[in-house]
Amino acid sequence: MESKSLNQGLHAAKVAKQDEFYTQYVDIQKEVEAYLEFDPDTFRGKVVYCNCDDPFESNFFKYFAANFNKLGLKRLISTSYDGSPIAGDQLTLPEYDEGNGKRRKPKAIAVEIEEVTDVNEDGATGIDDVKLFLEQNPHTRTPLAGGGDFRSQECVELLKQADIVVTNPPFSLFKEYIAQLVAHGKKFLIVGNKNAITYKEIFPLIKDNKLWMGVTAFSGGMWFIADYKGKYEKTVNGVKLINVPAIWFTNLDHGRRHRKLPLMTMEDNLRFSKHTGIRDKAAYDRYENYDAIEVPFTDAIPSDYGGVMGVPITFLDKYNPDQFEIVGTTESNDPDNACRTRVYTSQECRDAYQRLFGKPGVYDLNASGVVNGVKVYKRVLIRRRTRPVEGTKE
Repeated sequence: MESKSLNQGLHAAKVAKQDEFYTQYVDIQKEVEAYLEFDPDTFRGKVVYCNCDDPFESNFFKYFAANFNKLGLKRLISTSYDGSPIAGDQLTLPEYDEGNGKRRKPKAIAVEIEEVTDVNEDGATGIDDVKLFLEQNPHTRTPLAGGGDFRSQECVELLKQADIVVTNPPFSLFKEYIAQLVAHGKKFLIVGNKNAITYKEIFPLIKDNKLWMGVTAFSGGMWFIADYKGKYEKTVNGVKLINVPAIWFTNLDHGRRHRKLPLMTMEDNLRFSKHTGIRDKAAYDRYENYDAIEVPFTDAIPSDYGGVMGVPITFLDKYNPDQFEIVGTTESNDPDNACRTRVYTSQECRDAYQRLFGKPGVYDLNASGVVNGVKVYKRVLIRRRTRPVEGTKE
């Protein structure tokens, strides 16, 4: 009953929260191969587990199966869940075929591959060889009594065998999914909603350098293959796509993470700002409730300031842990932040609302950094790793 309940929860999350977005092959290829540029042996000798994917249909499975030998994988595992809407669409297996062109409702299965050989004898190895091998060897497919939910005991046992988990998990279960990976000490490369950065369960991992952004810059979101019954925004080569504010999360090291962010001095930044009109302030503001200065743009981070700075969350896309230290955030769910200098009373929050909007209400000043009595957008509080020299660029 527990496994059935877990799977129903997964399926309900996918339907109700519109979690059925399928990652494009080209996006997976681009992201994964960037890690190989940094370390060609990132996946060599490793067991890769795609635990939220439909074998045969998932582009995660397709990529790792097609590049099994190139990556030097030891084993590839992929698991699906009961009632998957796409399982068996592209590769018709006996267990899905009812005859007369009808397809049986798919059940959760696990697929494991330990080698990819030239089965079709065309002189190369690739996904066609994998498909042919799977068709000819039913023993490579194992039914999952627990419905394929990543929290089921069967899937957890497979997780324990894995070195690296790569997939696109249900966004609505992201917190629970990350917690499981961290609890089992797994390396991972996964897709998640951009807003997950701000979750109280996720940000501490970023702060402690246990999780960071992937290689692909997260401006503009990602284009996913839309659920076959869902809405879509454009069609490319007959494929329906939808844009989602998603990014890659990982704890695999990559080169972009160690690129030094070029900085200007505070004085030069202000001159530049006045000349271009990007900023309309003559100096860096200081928060009224944090011992830090407000830096409204990543390119305005000064090279010659040694204190704490509040920067936009988009900074995390350029965060170099060798150059900067993350010390916290400017919001109420970070109450123990040592940089916080003031906590507003309920009366002060009511007074602020009346002052700003001319009517009764509550303006939660404790939910963010405050400049001149007004809340700014959520900020990440950072500090330089090395002591800067006044007036010098970087």
